Order: sequence, then C-alpha cells, then structure tokens
Amino acid sequence: MPTVSLEVNGKPVKAEVEARTLLVQLLRYDLGLTGTHVGCDTSQCGACVIHVDGRAVKSCTMLALQAGGTKVVTIEGLARDGKLHPMQAAFKEHHGLQCGFCTPGMIMAAVDMANRIPNLDEKTVRHELEGNLCRCTGYHNIVQAVLAGAKAMRA
Repeated sequence: MPTVSLEVNGKPVKAEVEARTLLVQLLRYDLGLTGTHVGCDTSQCGACVIHVDGRAVKSCTMLALQAGGTKVVTIEGLARDGKLHPMQAAFKEHHGLQCGFCTPGMIMAAVDMANRIPNLDEKTVRHELEGNLCRCTGYHNIVQAVLAGAKAMRA
C-alpha cells in the first residue's frame, strides 16, 4: 500500500492507505479525528470541511494521497491551549448549532470565509455557506455566529 505523509493539526502523520482512501476516511477512521463528519458522500453537505494549506476543502472530495505534503487542520486543531478559536466561541455564544452534526464543517468554512473576506455582511455569509447544509436551524443564528466570529478574529 502507498504511504502518505502530511501534517495534521500541527503534528506529522505518516500512514499507509489504499489508493482509493478519501482524506475524510484517513482523518476519521485512521487518525480518530471524528469531528470531521461524513454526511452525504457526494460533497453536497459540507459536514466534512477541513483546511488544507489554509483553504477550506471538502475532505470527501480529496484522496488521502492527494494530501501528501500538505498541512491539514481539522475542527480539533482550531482550539489552542484549551481555549476555543474565536469562531468556535462565537458559535457557542450565538447558539449557531442545534444537533451539532453540521457544526464542525460550518465553523471550518466560516474561518476560511473570515480569512478571505475582510468585511463580511449577512448576504455574503449566506452566499458563502450555500455548500454547507444544516437540517435543524433556519441559519439565522449560524449567520450571526459567523459575523461575530469574523469580528473577533479581526480583533
């Protein structure tokens, strides 16, 4: 089996994987990083969003071998020294979750969005989140959480 080497949440990782192994499978099943969810297997829901070299990627659309040599950050890697990332704290404070299944992917997409777009507004947030589905909420609190988290990230 081929071997893939990458950095995950700041730690070097080397794993033997089948050529067809998806990055989400490597993260969840081989590395035990279960915050990255598998929701639809078709890249429609966004529950599997992670960061690869600083950009949001749906990990169900990327082979593990394609991630060789990259730096991957999952929801588990956002918090530092036991302190929530500002976006995680904003989702908690603004009740930007209900069942929580979509939340890791939403947060990872939101961090990417806040890093790319300096002056977020509600319309932009709603447009950017079109690739992330939530079956429980009406998105209002999620949008408010993203706006608050982006503001906190800039502070």
